[in-house]
Amino acid sequence: MTRTSPELADATRLLAEEAERTRTGGGRLVLLRGATGTGRTTVLEAAAEQAAGLGLRTLRARCSPADTPISFATVLQLLGPVPEFADLAVDGDERSTAAGLWRLLRAYADASPLLVAVDDVHLADAPSRRWLVEAARHIDRLPILLVVSERSQYDLDPPALGFAHTLPPALVRTHTLAPLTPVAAAARVRAAFPDAPRSWIDDCVLAAAGSPLLLRALLDDLGTARHPDVPETTAALYPGAYPAAVHWWLDSAGPATTEVARALAVLEEAPATALPDNEVTPLLAELADADPTRVAGWLTAMTNLGLLTLGPDGRPRYPHPLLRDAVLAGVPAARRRTAHRAVAEAMLRQDAPAEAVARQLLATGPVAAPWAPPLLQDAAALALYEDRAEDAVAYLRRALEEPLADDHRQRLLTELGSLEYAAPRSSAAIPRLAEALRLPATPQNRVRAAVALGTALTGRGRTRKAVELLRSVDGELTGRPDLTRSLYTASVLLSDQDQEVRQELYQRLSETADRSPELVGTAGQALLVRHSASAGLTSAREAMRELRALLAAPADPLTEPVLLGTAATVAQWADELDEADRLVDRGLAVQRPDVLHPMHQALLNCRADIAAARADHTRPVAVPESVSPTNADAHTLVALVETGRTDLAERLVAGLDLRETADSWELNRFLYARGVVRAAAGDPAAALHDFLECGRRQSAREVFSPLVTPWRTAAAECRLALGRPLEAIALAEEELRLARVWDTPRTVGRALRVLGTATGGRRGLELTERAVGLLRDATTAGTEPALALLALGRQLTAAGEAARARDCLREAAGHAERLGAVRLVELAEHSLRQGGARSPRRRTGTASLTGSERRIAELAAEGRTNGEIAALLHLARRTVETHLTHTYRKLGIRRRTDLRLALDQGPPLP
Repeated sequence: MTRTSPELADATRLLAEEAERTRTGGGRLVLLRGATGTGRTTVLEAAAEQAAGLGLRTLRARCSPADTPISFATVLQLLGPVPEFADLAVDGDERSTAAGLWRLLRAYADASPLLVAVDDVHLADAPSRRWLVEAARHIDRLPILLVVSERSQYDLDPPALGFAHTLPPALVRTHTLAPLTPVAAAARVRAAFPDAPRSWIDDCVLAAAGSPLLLRALLDDLGTARHPDVPETTAALYPGAYPAAVHWWLDSAGPATTEVARALAVLEEAPATALPDNEVTPLLAELADADPTRVAGWLTAMTNLGLLTLGPDGRPRYPHPLLRDAVLAGVPAARRRTAHRAVAEAMLRQDAPAEAVARQLLATGPVAAPWAPPLLQDAAALALYEDRAEDAVAYLRRALEEPLADDHRQRLLTELGSLEYAAPRSSAAIPRLAEALRLPATPQNRVRAAVALGTALTGRGRTRKAVELLRSVDGELTGRPDLTRSLYTASVLLSDQDQEVRQELYQRLSETADRSPELVGTAGQALLVRHSASAGLTSAREAMRELRALLAAPADPLTEPVLLGTAATVAQWADELDEADRLVDRGLAVQRPDVLHPMHQALLNCRADIAAARADHTRPVAVPESVSPTNADAHTLVALVETGRTDLAERLVAGLDLRETADSWELNRFLYARGVVRAAAGDPAAALHDFLECGRRQSAREVFSPLVTPWRTAAAECRLALGRPLEAIALAEEELRLARVWDTPRTVGRALRVLGTATGGRRGLELTERAVGLLRDATTAGTEPALALLALGRQLTAAGEAARARDCLREAAGHAERLGAVRLVELAEHSLRQGGARSPRRRTGTASLTGSERRIAELAAEGRTNGEIAALLHLARRTVETHLTHTYRKLGIRRRTDLRLALDQGPPLP
């Protein structure tokens, strides 16, 4: 027996009642109405089985479009299989034929109650339809139950009049089959796949769109091979019952409805989110050549049925990508492109945002319209501003498909190649930039292309080739000293990746500056200041004085980012961190992000260096995903060690193979960081190897000052751990000599601390006390004050001065705790326990705030913004944010609004 679903129970119950009534001689017409796929045929099959069980004979017919031109085709299908009507014939007179067929039907019904079931009566031929209507007028006193099903759905083509429109209501019982509810659809999915996860079931429900037909077909396809996810394309379905069901639904709806349904699917390929509501319906009508009023009605009706759903923007759309893909199947690509162009032009007329129009152009192919390339470039610029580089690349690639003049194409190729270079495993960047350099362009655009190509070549380990390339372009720039300086400074920056090339370039730069300073410009002179600083030839005070003078001079627009970035690097070395922050921000603001230039990454590296110098370990640490080591990776490893996650740092180190890594300053930084990891893991011998190798490479690059990487003191601590104090002292003394040249508390204090520890005794204690005195008041020394206090506490413990030792160690723990330096906190507490003291109770509340933190918190509690506080106290905005982060943690609060109450509970501000 055919099983009907619970959703069809009302319909089958109604038919059962009418079948019972028919047995007593009271006939009736029952009209089953519903959209395609709602189960009309299923109900008729169930009715036939019920009728047979009640003793009713059954005559059945299923109408189809093929029957429409044949007179009485449906009636002949009803009566033909019955032996009593074997000689049934139809003549040319419709009236007499109809009367004869009616007499036969009455005679057949006199012998036994009768069920006459006609499926899809809207497809019946006209004479049969009229005959059935007339039969319905006269069966109320006959044992005949006439059940017909009729498609009732809003289509674009105006529907014909309904089957029962001429019949009195008393003769007809009408039942409309509703779509599946989400709950009912989910129950069916769960019955077929009991172990399916909720998300999978939900996807099935959305793809079925309330249609039992589509749901049954989808479950048949998904049952043949288990899909971990419901596919978004019909290509992933087999044997393809679902797309076949969708096609059948479209065929049933008619060609006009099919066109609109497919036009809507085309629109969803590149959502027209910026198209005004009042333009969507006319646009669909235009694409499908349909009546806009009918289109609006169809959208409403299909949304009510569940075939469409309202998106976040309030517009109807397909509820699942699989349904949209099935609707689109068979639409020619050319038609899709035409539709997307029409959408783009409609949006352009409405002044829609550039990126919204550009999304449509991605699917059109070349349109050869003058507005297309600049619009795509504008969209790329916005995407890049919002850190969506992949979208920007897509827009620029699409722009290159348009007819372009050579100079325009050259600029686009430079921008696109620059963006493609940053993509992982991209091989298109260098050929793209090489093509840009071959095309004719203005001198300035040729320089941009050359610098971008040189940067890409250097990134692939071909620094000498990059410098030679820039030198060849330099020869074409006679009479353009500004462009020559731009190429020259770019070459010097690129040379940082190759030891030999770097020495050659800086020697040439120095000689040129001595002869003709104007030829190297302010940026070139700044690079020489940076070189002198890293070589240990100048002090921080003198370097910053020179750089501030250069920054005050008239700026060269082409080399201004180099000047700003170089000054930011030196300011960071000089512990002028707030000034370095401001310089980085200015440099990034004037550096074009869409054209590859070595200074852009240098500025980002400087920003990472500034954050590391602040040693704010309360912020989350991002785990690196690089294949080859970078400066950011080095900082991450050190941060992991300081936050007590040395095991994770060790795993990251083990996953990187340095054998194929090209020589560069970033590799030196990484070697130093790996040494830190190995030392913290208790392997001073391996750490010593890394520190010495870092030092060898640094020295070969003429980088002698400890301001970049203090490898000598790090190596000295390893030698001390290995029982070689004399070698440790020699290294520490050499670093102290170089640190005093640079003369910042951080560098000098570190060297004094390590030398004091290595020396030991009274002399060592004096050196360490000098380190503490130098670092204690330094506001930008990172963890160095805590390290110096820790070293002093240990030495005081060894000298028998327990009280002073405890004070130093507790102060060290407090400083480390404020920075989130878990490792140092643990070391300080361990030293306290070894000295016989209790572990310090972690300070919280207002008593734990530093003076700066308290002042900033008071101003924030008064309602001042971070920007206002920064301006009032002459601090960088980031410094204010860092202090407030520490304050929230210490006070145990999460919101700015809680500051006032938390501060009022503590002692007043002095």
